Amino acid sequence: MVRITEELVRKKSEHNERLISTLEELSLHQEDIERIEHIQNWCRDLKILLLQSNLIGRLENLFKLKRLEYLNVAVNNIERIENLESLESLNKLDLTLNFIGELTSIESLIGNYNLRELILIGNPCVEYPHYRDYVVGTLLQLHSFDCKEILPTERLQAQRLVQQHRAVIVQCQAAQAIERDEQRIRVAEQQQQLAKQCADMEDEEERRRTFWNSKSEHCPEIRTEIARQHRLGREKHEPAPNPLTTNLKRKPNLFAPCGRPYNINQGKLPFNFQDEADHYSLLLEVYKHLDTSLIDVDVETNYVRVTVKGKIFQIAYNEEVKPDESIVQRSQITGHLQITLKKLKANELLVIKSVRTPKKSAPAPGAAAAKEPSGTVDIGNICPPPDLPDLI
Repeated sequence: MVRITEELVRKKSEHNERLISTLEELSLHQEDIERIEHIQNWCRDLKILLLQSNLIGRLENLFKLKRLEYLNVAVNNIERIENLESLESLNKLDLTLNFIGELTSIESLIGNYNLRELILIGNPCVEYPHYRDYVVGTLLQLHSFDCKEILPTERLQAQRLVQQHRAVIVQCQAAQAIERDEQRIRVAEQQQQLAKQCADMEDEEERRRTFWNSKSEHCPEIRTEIARQHRLGREKHEPAPNPLTTNLKRKPNLFAPCGRPYNINQGKLPFNFQDEADHYSLLLEVYKHLDTSLIDVDVETNYVRVTVKGKIFQIAYNEEVKPDESIVQRSQITGHLQITLKKLKANELLVIKSVRTPKKSAPAPGAAAAKEPSGTVDIGNICPPPDLPDLI
């Protein structure tokens, strides 16, 4: 059974810097998921949830998603509509190609006043007489049903005959429920016989061939078994992990052969590095909404290393610093990281110069300010002194 894990959700939320608490759209399609769980606790701000092409058998654990506007659970094993009453923002619901036979379960959506689009194409209930008229007359808030616009005249006519249509629908779905129970028993017996037949075969390839050549019905149990066989086939053809090549992800060289630390910026983060008289100042513009637990700072005497979501930022400096007196702060407004690195030996001359910078005194009131020469000098108007001897 494939379950929804935090690792899977974070993997699918790379467009949101792998943050799941503020996620608004999540796509978990074609993952062979059999049950909806954890999403409502981890991603309460979701507006779009895509769960199509899985093995989900029941709609559940979604009642906390108050902002959810679009839910796609097409191509699953759902047999009735339930547990969606609390989705007050739900605007579109796609249930294409499921196994919904209990059509009266749509009455649970009457309170979803924002629901505008509903799709039930490919379900057993579409074969019932007056199927469309019943849905249109029951869910008056709909604007579109099965990808077709609902006209005002169609709605009025369906609403007038909704009780008569409902009586017919109840009879049809009762017959379908009996047929479904018989199908469950029939499919279980077929699977037991097939399992006994395959148990006598020693060749794995022959067992797989027997399964794929056997006749089967279209039902949730067979879909689940087919998915399991596909998964076994993929695992068989996948090469076994080589312990010598496992975790050989290229790691950056952090130091030169002589031991000098390199300057590295894997995440290409903007930064500002200042060399002051008694300290170094580093401003690293990390992502604003990034969880602080994903940031690691390592201050050494000749370099500082910041790891942001596994990506390394490293910068070296010319003078040694005091790691135990360094200050690391993060802005609550911008999220930027401010690192102040105290130098081991401060440049006293620069410190004194910065502290005792002479200030220009203002001229005394009434005193004539000395004018500095300005402009160009015309050497043609310069008169020679009278005692200058003649040139020989």
